[in-house]
Amino acid sequence: MNTTLIAMAVAAIAAIGLVVTVGIVSLLSGGLHFLFARPRIEFLKSEFGNEGFAFSFSWNATREPAKFDKVKVRLFNPFGSPTQVEVSREFAAAGSDFARDAYMGNGMVRLLEAKGLDNATVEVEVISTKDSVSQYFSFKGHKFVKMLSEATETVKDIEEKLPGKAPKPIYQTVQRSFIADPLPQSSKTIKLATNPEFAGDFAAAGGSGGETQENFEVSKVWIDPGCIVCNACEAIFPEVFEVTDDTCLIRPDAPLNDGLKIQEAAEACPVEVIKFNKAG
Repeated sequence: MNTTLIAMAVAAIAAIGLVVTVGIVSLLSGGLHFLFARPRIEFLKSEFGNEGFAFSFSWNATREPAKFDKVKVRLFNPFGSPTQVEVSREFAAAGSDFARDAYMGNGMVRLLEAKGLDNATVEVEVISTKDSVSQYFSFKGHKFVKMLSEATETVKDIEEKLPGKAPKPIYQTVQRSFIADPLPQSSKTIKLATNPEFAGDFAAAGGSGGETQENFEVSKVWIDPGCIVCNACEAIFPEVFEVTDDTCLIRPDAPLNDGLKIQEAAEACPVEVIKFNKAG
């Protein structure tokens, strides 16, 4: 019996100790978050002068996911003139630490030139309109003006320091040219109907004068090595010749009954690699 009571007492003490430990850890975690992980705002130098408001904003995006897209600046000046001023501006949404330079217009000038500003309060609100989340920062008027006037860094300076904003490396690539090498020298001229030099030959073949050539069948046609892919043969007889990126092929089941056209393609080849045998 005594042993059971002792065991129960030890278990109860251990449970109480665990609860106390968890509570202490939670308090420490909350305290550290309050001291070191609270959202922070830093004033920057605006390229818009007194009509702009430049700032950087950082927060624990893992703990509080939101995309901030608006900034609002308010003046509470009950003993001065004007007593209240509010200006706001939307900007590109950001889901992690960012910097922005917002053009606030003449309203910002009125705020900065307000009488009694030193004793007034200026509130800056960074807003996520989609997530309905806002972060507030309050400053005495004199401190707000001092922080703005002493700012030396710009948005560009801050963006270069943010994670993922480092300059992209530049990789040198091999320079390529798509201009083909000059064709090899040849004494042959492409024999085409549009070439005036061969007008008489094609006229004779067409029956307008001279002796008409009799057509013939071909038993075999092939391409010797050395094709320069000039496309002349395919332009003349595409049913037989297929020009690829690096050579010429004879199409499967190519019609070989028009020997004159195959001969014309062979004679048009500037490097003379088209060969054929007449049938029979």
